[in-house]
Amino acid sequence: MIPVRGFEGRTVAVFGLARTGLAAARALVAGGAKVALWDDKPAAREAAIAEGFELTDLTRADWSQFAAVMLSPGVPLTHPAPHWTVERAREAGVEIVGDIELFARTVNAAPEHKRPKIVAITGTNGKSTTTALIGHILAEAGRDVRIGGNIGYGVLGLEDMHGGAVYVLELSSYQLDLTSSLHADVTVILNISPDHLERHGTMDNYVAAKRRILMNQGKGDTAVIGVDDPWGQRICTEITAANRRTIVPISASKAMSRGVYALDGLLYDATGERAHETADLKRARSLPGRHNWQNAAAAYAAAKGLGVPGDEAAQHLMTFPGLAHRMETVCVLGKVRFVNDSKATNADAARQAMSSYPRFYWIAGGLAKTGGIESLTDLFPRIEKAYLVGEAAPAFAQTLRGKASFTESGTIEAAVQQAHADAKAAGHEAIVLLSPACASFDQFADFEERGEAFRAAVQRLANGQATAA
Repeated sequence: MIPVRGFEGRTVAVFGLARTGLAAARALVAGGAKVALWDDKPAAREAAIAEGFELTDLTRADWSQFAAVMLSPGVPLTHPAPHWTVERAREAGVEIVGDIELFARTVNAAPEHKRPKIVAITGTNGKSTTTALIGHILAEAGRDVRIGGNIGYGVLGLEDMHGGAVYVLELSSYQLDLTSSLHADVTVILNISPDHLERHGTMDNYVAAKRRILMNQGKGDTAVIGVDDPWGQRICTEITAANRRTIVPISASKAMSRGVYALDGLLYDATGERAHETADLKRARSLPGRHNWQNAAAAYAAAKGLGVPGDEAAQHLMTFPGLAHRMETVCVLGKVRFVNDSKATNADAARQAMSSYPRFYWIAGGLAKTGGIESLTDLFPRIEKAYLVGEAAPAFAQTLRGKASFTESGTIEAAVQQAHADAKAAGHEAIVLLSPACASFDQFADFEERGEAFRAAVQRLANGQATAA
């Protein structure tokens, strides 16, 4: 745990008592603060009580007593409307912060010799894989690495800091909206495409949230920027003009005179006098597809930004074991391979998986994002058949009608059974791909639970016939 400094003897309200909120509450208390905890959900309140916390009904509390309010990132700050806690805080003049901001202030207040290095990663897609990949490279290079933020543990629940530690943090736009003091030695913006607009209101607001990761950087710091989309290109151009930190553009679609790029699976380092090939990513089993080549380019550049030699960083890329729910082969049953890409919660993320296979049986659906799957039309010819689940099934059926074969399966369980039957009948090697292009909240708590449901359905189907991938 990282004890939060700066609120000794004062009371901080904590709203949202899931993983992030409870970790923040523990860290605040460990740092000498008092806490007032609340959540709209009775089950979350009961979990806090079970851990020994006393609750404060923030709907009735005197907000003038609070030094700050720590909001969990899922609480709406501005859109579609400010949460009631946000309105109460603003009325009382109480500062609103997130757990990343509490971490940043604690780091900034530490003596110079105790300050760790920080790598901060954001982007619309690929954040978790890239975060884990950077952590893997640094750990293999002998660094004391702690991985958290929007992946794994809440940042304040990680092991306490020291001068030799490296915190590798995945940061969502929600978390960045609540952060102003973070100074990261290395920042990564992988890519930007429309997402979470219901929370940010406009694309400009969403991009602005992502850009907050770059705040407070200066000479000696490194910014790794994906330039395969127009928003990333614009950010890279603008911060290069500022001419302060080291800028490393990355691409998985084009050669560049400066930066790190991957072409047809070959990774090139063009940060020196001339470009040279540094890794054949087609040999990295856990990094298939162009999107993973972009992730690898980012991780390689970030590791170099922390002083890992390029040849060593490239070597460790090849031993990355991969992450659950991200193009994860869960088993092979006969000639049918089942791939769990439950993390694909929007169409752009699904595109990455769909582009990696020439033909596949597609399980898709859930709680649809703005635009649905219209943007994937060019990939519909690759679909052997689609199996549609959740609330989005009727709308997805309408989009697919006349363009690809489909059935409305309703549930993951039914979709797995139907897809397996069709793939097995085809008689050749086949891919059954869960890449939903949707949020999971209509049927599941999160994408992890959805991915586990897929895994369990496949294992039940296998009945002991499955072979380890």
